[in-house]
Amino acid sequence: MNILVTGGAGYIGSHTVIELLKNGHIVTILDNFSNSSPAILDRIMFLTGVTPYLVRADVNDKETLDSIFSTDAFDAVMHFAGVKAVGESTINPLLYYSTNVCGSIALLQVMEKYKVNTFIFSSSATVYGSPSQFPIAETCATNPTNPYGRSKLSVEDLLGDIYAADNTWKIAILRYFNPVGAHESGLIGECPVGIPNNLMPYLSQVAAGIRPEVIVYGSDYPTPDGTGVRDYIHVSDLAIGHLAALEHISSSSHGVYLPMNLGTGRGYSVLEIIQAFEIASGRKIPYRYSNRRPGDIAQSYADVSRSNELLRWVARKDLMDMCSDVWRWQIRNPRGYAQ
Repeated sequence: MNILVTGGAGYIGSHTVIELLKNGHIVTILDNFSNSSPAILDRIMFLTGVTPYLVRADVNDKETLDSIFSTDAFDAVMHFAGVKAVGESTINPLLYYSTNVCGSIALLQVMEKYKVNTFIFSSSATVYGSPSQFPIAETCATNPTNPYGRSKLSVEDLLGDIYAADNTWKIAILRYFNPVGAHESGLIGECPVGIPNNLMPYLSQVAAGIRPEVIVYGSDYPTPDGTGVRDYIHVSDLAIGHLAALEHISSSSHGVYLPMNLGTGRGYSVLEIIQAFEIASGRKIPYRYSNRRPGDIAQSYADVSRSNELLRWVARKDLMDMCSDVWRWQIRNPRGYAQ
């Protein structure tokens, strides 16, 4: 299949591009490199033997989108392009709506124009907000507690309306829990610009001596050790889940609108992650407690029975795999992709 991958040079997008290329798909990456590096293209080529096509542009750039759709017959689109930090979204909500919502609208309008109707959307477990039951199933109410989650849910609602208006669309909405890890080669990993917003890359920089300590936001949550609990999933498992979703919806003889959780089905606390990373890295990781961050919730872990059953997909890598792969990426790439 000929696949357009928006945000394909980013953390999750790049791992998914590798899986697509390994399985014989043709890939065009659209990325503005606001939180990624063009150097990743050489590494993808080294790992797969194939260099994906690249369009350097913003997903809100309808003129460029129209140009590439008019010259290339895409079979499907995987949409990763967006901004994703919960804390930042509470400070700059306009950025989140203009990028995540308006960018999705621009992309979907061009897809509709060129009759490309197979779409995989990079959503988030934040759409559930603070659920009352665990594990969290796709049937749980959606009530996000921060602008990032609300921007993702806005796109989900839009996709539901598109499908209701034209049920020939084939749409998979993949609600990620907490992607971590790196490619087992140590060549591809999470490379945030500036101070990392997510726990695992911050942890790895503390272990490497780049930052002095980990800040644990909240010690009084109603969890076993008082710190937040999350369902962490290895990014390579997540990438394989995207491939399984693509195969599932594209092979359907009818339209599809399918929200699905991608996670492991179990939660780890912040302190458990710190302890596991100390083992993986062989280094002591200092940390201190701070106040809860706005928009954060106590715990979140997935019911993954739908994706396990429909996609015949299950997360294979465990917590030590996640920590070991992140550490391998960190020590081999102390400056990220800026080598």
